[in-house]
Amino acid sequence: MQRVGFMLIAALTATIAGAVAEPGAAPDRAFIYTAPEDIAFKSPFGVGPDQAVLYGDPSKPGTYVVRVRFPPGAHSNPHFHSKDRHATVLKGVWWNGVGETLDFAKAKPLKAGSYVLHPAGGAHWDGAGDEETIVQIIGEGPVETTRLDAPGAPAGYWPKPK
Repeated sequence: MQRVGFMLIAALTATIAGAVAEPGAAPDRAFIYTAPEDIAFKSPFGVGPDQAVLYGDPSKPGTYVVRVRFPPGAHSNPHFHSKDRHATVLKGVWWNGVGETLDFAKAKPLKAGSYVLHPAGGAHWDGAGDEETIVQIIGEGPVETTRLDAPGAPAGYWPKPK
């Protein structure tokens, strides 16, 4: 009797599982695999930070994933985004500052593995110190970035210690 009960449960479980998803069935969307060496970083300015869009499009509705690569010493000036952005430091140390004023003394160092939420409308600035830094950002599009450059703001690179 126990064997019959076990066989009934096994058959029922297999039937339910088969109704949910056939083993080996194609998913609704294709899997995406991208090796680090295949990521094509591009800089809109030809120098300074560059980025690669891994998934989606930040200018269109939906989820997007981008990677930003900062060369040693490169930083952004104060800016904010129209929607929340979730950032994870993948390589190096990412320096973050909050507010509309660029003040290197107030930058917070975030080592690889760190997570940062840049809330919508939150003014900030960020960049790399002495080593290349790579950050992965996930958000919902469309997203806009508004620059808050103050007159005379330092151009693109952290000041070297004296």
